[in-house]
Amino acid sequence: MDKTVWKLTLAYDGTDFHGWQVQPVRPASGNPHATIQGTLVQAIAAVTGERVLPQGSGRTDAGVHAAAQVASFALTVPIPAENLRRALNRALPPSIRVLNAEAVSPTFHARRSAVGKLYRYRIFQGAVCSPFLARYVANCHWQLDLAAMQQAAQAVLGEHDFTSFAAFDPDRSARQHLAMVDSASSNIRRIDLSHWSCVPAGPSWTDETPGSANPNAQLFTYEVRGSGFLHHMVRNLVGTFVEVGRGCIPPARVAQILAARDRSLAGPTAPASGLCLMEVLY
Repeated sequence: MDKTVWKLTLAYDGTDFHGWQVQPVRPASGNPHATIQGTLVQAIAAVTGERVLPQGSGRTDAGVHAAAQVASFALTVPIPAENLRRALNRALPPSIRVLNAEAVSPTFHARRSAVGKLYRYRIFQGAVCSPFLARYVANCHWQLDLAAMQQAAQAVLGEHDFTSFAAFDPDRSARQHLAMVDSASSNIRRIDLSHWSCVPAGPSWTDETPGSANPNAQLFTYEVRGSGFLHHMVRNLVGTFVEVGRGCIPPARVAQILAARDRSLAGPTAPASGLCLMEVLY
């Protein structure tokens, strides 16, 4: 029987999930399906009676959010697109929403067909962060220099080897690490947008939230768009730019860190809570 390939556009609050990818049972969690992909598998099975493994455009980490993640899978059962969207949203928890469902070409694949992604990272700087905002930002208690961070962000534009900003595995032997660094192309990516902005962080979502406790609160936002991203790459970039913003790393040093292909020279990995996948480009 012919199958239909489906493309779902998903939004989710990643706070309470162990990331996108299905993982082995986690006894401590009490929920073996507490990943976005695993939860989606269960919802599709409940709606259609078919058990499929939807492929995402990428693997968001535990605690990372998405405004427009894309997943694809094939179904045998015929079902109108709008009916599928509504039924999946009834079966899914409120923290995961299907924004759109559409039948696509049999050759479409959420990850392999993607040509780029846009991420946004937000940092709250102030005395009291609203509970309506706290799950979607990283807190920062240092004063940050926006101009210095923006200058540093320009250093990563273009095509580079981003080994210095890839996740570092502490169990990797020195020989394995050197082999990774010497790899000519595995960590090469192209960045065509790298930009910081800052606005006052006023009351969020409700006018009843008193703003007097936070007269000088700021919301720093970093947007980055590129051909692809290594594991923890955006969070490592942000962690490095924050070090620039607080005066620990000169802005001009970022280009040297990038060229060195050495993760130990870059800043710390920024918290997952501030990161959101905003768009997947096809």
